[in-house]
Amino acid sequence: MPSCLVRSLATRGMAALALTSLAVAPLLSQRALTAADYTRAEAAMQAPAAVTLLANTGHVTPNWLPDNRFWYATTSPAGTTFTLVNPAKKTKAPAFDHAKVAAAISAVAGKTFKPDSMPFARLAFTKDYKAILVNVDGKDWSCGVKGEKCTAAAAGSAPVSSPGGVGAGRGFAGRGGGGRGGAGATSPDGKLSAFIKDDNLWVREVAGGKETQLTTDGAPDFGYATDNAGWTSSSNAVLLWSPDSKKIATQQQDERGVGKMFLVTTPTGGANGQIAGHPVLKAWNYPLPGDPIITTIQRVIIDVPSRTVVRLQMPVDQHRSIQGDNLSMSDVKWSPDASRILFASVSRDHKQVWVREASATTGAVRQVFEEQSPTNVEDWVGWRVLWSTNEIVWYSQRDNFGHLYLYDLTSGRMKNLITSGEGNVSAISRLNDTTRVLWYTALGGEKGQNPYFTHHYRVNLDGSKQVSLDPDDGNHENPAASPSGKYFVDSWSQNDIPWASAVRDGTTGALVMPLEKPADRAALLAAGWNPVVTIKMKGRDGVTDIYGQMEKPSNFDASKKYPIINYIYPGPQTGSVGGWGFKATQGESSGLSELGFIVVAINGMGTPGRDKKFMDAYYGHMGDNTLPDQVAGMKQLAAQYPWIDINKVGIWGHSGGGFATADAMFSYPDFFKVGIAESGNHDNREYEDDWGERYQGLLVRNADGTTNYDAEANQNKAANLKGHLMLVHGTMDNNVPPYNTLLIVDKLIAANKDFDLLLIPNSGHGYPPPANTYQQRRRWDYFTRYLMGVEPPKEFQMGAGRGAGAGRGAGGRGGQAAPPAGRGGGGGN
Repeated sequence: MPSCLVRSLATRGMAALALTSLAVAPLLSQRALTAADYTRAEAAMQAPAAVTLLANTGHVTPNWLPDNRFWYATTSPAGTTFTLVNPAKKTKAPAFDHAKVAAAISAVAGKTFKPDSMPFARLAFTKDYKAILVNVDGKDWSCGVKGEKCTAAAAGSAPVSSPGGVGAGRGFAGRGGGGRGGAGATSPDGKLSAFIKDDNLWVREVAGGKETQLTTDGAPDFGYATDNAGWTSSSNAVLLWSPDSKKIATQQQDERGVGKMFLVTTPTGGANGQIAGHPVLKAWNYPLPGDPIITTIQRVIIDVPSRTVVRLQMPVDQHRSIQGDNLSMSDVKWSPDASRILFASVSRDHKQVWVREASATTGAVRQVFEEQSPTNVEDWVGWRVLWSTNEIVWYSQRDNFGHLYLYDLTSGRMKNLITSGEGNVSAISRLNDTTRVLWYTALGGEKGQNPYFTHHYRVNLDGSKQVSLDPDDGNHENPAASPSGKYFVDSWSQNDIPWASAVRDGTTGALVMPLEKPADRAALLAAGWNPVVTIKMKGRDGVTDIYGQMEKPSNFDASKKYPIINYIYPGPQTGSVGGWGFKATQGESSGLSELGFIVVAINGMGTPGRDKKFMDAYYGHMGDNTLPDQVAGMKQLAAQYPWIDINKVGIWGHSGGGFATADAMFSYPDFFKVGIAESGNHDNREYEDDWGERYQGLLVRNADGTTNYDAEANQNKAANLKGHLMLVHGTMDNNVPPYNTLLIVDKLIAANKDFDLLLIPNSGHGYPPPANTYQQRRRWDYFTRYLMGVEPPKEFQMGAGRGAGAGRGAGGRGGQAAPPAGRGGGGGN
């Protein structure tokens, strides 16, 4: 499934062109929803301010001080307070005298400020901790913590902690390993910026602007540091600087002979209504599954001072990454002395990964070790190198769960398993080379809890003393550790239980002291909160537990029957549920439920975050789309809850969810009555190569002309349609080209089937304003008319008084930080 889970449908935009239903729909009922109903539903997409304020009071983001104390800000309906915590003494108190400091600032600023509404969100302490440094209206002030007079901050009053409100002071490092260089990727010493010019790599002096050409043999379709994955591309230079800023690891990307993709802009004209002229052809390299020629790379190391290009002594590599489909420099690691690199090469079908070492001066390459899988090798964590001890921390799902292994870099021998037990490691939080202790996060490690909840652990590199640091039932945010690692702040929640927080011991996980309690549930409900419910069902096999979320209208009446809508994203790189922690609103699902629907999202078998067997449930059969689990799950819900009308089932999704939606309407035509398929990759033979070849396998052409992809293509099932189907696509979608949807249109016409089609001129994979809110309104209208059986308000204007986003949130493609969060940064499916 293509790249983005698009729950937020916004980019640049033009107006929308609607090709209405091939058959005019009759008025189904004399009943109707009103504009007031739509207004109320639209309001439900955004949580009331009081709900947000109440819900977030339990969440703490610490700003650590050098002595293991920290301060944090809490905003509630009563106002904002700043608290100072001393874990060693297990005390917390106001960080300063709020009333006196407010008076002191008011005196110098010429304005009146209240103690619970200070004119700053950030602060720092002076070295003696007797004053805070704040900025008010662009001026820096030093104010005594006991309310002494505020004075202009002196140049020498350096803070002991950098000013930074929420989000500052994180002690645990995030996932490492390098990344894709940006346009003008800057060297570690900040002196040079690398960029692409005429297919060659150049550097520019940051201070003086002098430009120097590093390579000379770059050519069209054979350029250096090129960023083109087919489904996404940019002018960014994909590279990794050495620690000493003297070398660059990159590649010459070979796209010569690769098949092209073509899109044509629609001249829609400007505000004056005049046509803008000729359409513009966009053409770029876009290989497909089974193509004999796809994008490859030749790895090189460039010595910047001498402008010498060292080509690694190895065959060409595939344009693949272990953490995603697209080439990423996260698979390249420089040694501290810049004498060598370690890198991971990935086979075309992702079933093999070779870890290799190369000399930065000679280009000589040796293989360290190899990882294999009968399906595909995935790294959800990001492998690490311990250069001081010549070891590698490696992620593998070889024993069905995702665990960390320790390898000897010199011999390539696996030394020991680091993490163990049920549950999947999702990130390395911290790694101490000296003490040989590793902190990590994992899903499903606590028995009896939701297997998607994230928890944090500590373990020695030899696999001993594995400790659960935060066992409380809930989804735990990344731990925010003190500089010494002695303590960390733990904030956790569930989808229907707001945040709580505490200070814990960084070694044992023992509770040091509580910080904030969850907001009062009764107060949240009184403020207008409509909680989502976690649902647990059995999958297609009747044995495996599957999980999801369900939302009911705020005016729910158990004596009534409600149609049910399934929001779907089938993976394989993520699932339908966007997250398992507390959310004050579910966005689009909240809006649909408020109209009078039960809305569910179910993570079926084949989505990530669980064991390897679960994740590979439909490997090689992408047309499965988790649909057997969706159907089984909703039938169980209807048996449990008599207010679900299982005879009125709708489904919708975007991109991979669009593929799944059309598949649902064709494969289960008697079960799904209404579907809205947006920007779907309906035939993965016609979608970029690395996606299908990773999850469906290499394309095999049989003697009779058929392929192993045929059964997965939606157009081959289109004649089965019985219900109401709306197809939507942007005409300039360079991720999932629009002809993926036109394949369906062609077969529906041939089968004489009624359907609805909306093409959005010049739109990419996400829909820009005003098309995003237009399509949202059409989505609501479609379900209201054909699933609920009532008429919607005519041409209701969506988006008035709120932001432009209309989807369920954003998912991405590329590397993945932690399942099931999506395929990493960037747009996509």
